[in-house]
Amino acid sequence: MNKKVKYYFIVPVVLSVVIFLAFKFWPKNDSGEVWKEITPMIGGIETIISTTGTILPKNRLEIKPPVNGRLESVLVKEGQSVKTGDVLAWMSSTERAALLDAAQGQGEDKLKYWQETYKPIALLAPIKGEVIVATTQPGQTVTTADAVIVLSDQLIIRAQVDETDIGKIKLKQKATVSLDAYQDVEVNAVVEHIYYESQTVNNVTIYEVDLIPEKVLDIFRSGMNVTINFVEQSRENALLVPLEALHKEGEESFVMLKDSALKEGIKQKVKVGITDDKNVEILSGISKTDAVMIKEKKYLLPKSSTGTNPFMPFGKKKETKSK
Repeated sequence: MNKKVKYYFIVPVVLSVVIFLAFKFWPKNDSGEVWKEITPMIGGIETIISTTGTILPKNRLEIKPPVNGRLESVLVKEGQSVKTGDVLAWMSSTERAALLDAAQGQGEDKLKYWQETYKPIALLAPIKGEVIVATTQPGQTVTTADAVIVLSDQLIIRAQVDETDIGKIKLKQKATVSLDAYQDVEVNAVVEHIYYESQTVNNVTIYEVDLIPEKVLDIFRSGMNVTINFVEQSRENALLVPLEALHKEGEESFVMLKDSALKEGIKQKVKVGITDDKNVEILSGISKTDAVMIKEKKYLLPKSSTGTNPFMPFGKKKETKSK
């Protein structure tokens, strides 16, 4: 047989034998179950409904010029607060702009005359709010279709709630909001409005819900994505045990209480309240002084004294008796 062919034949066979011996004789980790004793704790618990949303103006108002013309000056900047009646910008109509341009070549007195005779048009703030868009520059030609400045009276959070959860959302319900851009920032909010008309997003029926933040932070920007946690139920000073302590038998719930005569303890029927992802509220059946037993896994290390090495020529070395 060709040496190369013989090599390719022998190597897989040897490897197969080595793997088989390793699985057969290599010491394995042993594991068992042990019971741990804990005591119920007193604390707060709440159930939440999580969804996503966006920061938006409650009322977004675009300031557009009444006539076509040219923007002469902008008196505000983005983020600035304004009151009703404040002058936001000055503009010239197309005719005034043409007259001023012609007068510039006729001397300073002529230009001043037409500036005083033909007054510019003021763009006023119709509401109290904040400037969220002010990107148009002086000298730019504008039409009646152009939004020179955009105002917002208040920034709110608009959530998208799945139709399976919308029945759990109520007016004045509390929620917490975290910003994707600032994940360490959390703001409290309350539900102000639940829309009646549904929308379909990615083949899922959703309803929009508006929330009013407790405080509008300086870092808030229109269009920011957020995560909203609606507080469905909340309890303070509740008697709590970990979820793994609770057992079910049909419709009944029970925990295991410590018993000196029994390793696993005795069953105690309980009535449960709300549950989060870690704890469950106990309404009756046990007290905060009871010792509750929880079963947990315990992993044991291999015992080297009983193991054998499949790679030794003769397995486990035998002891030599002294003569």
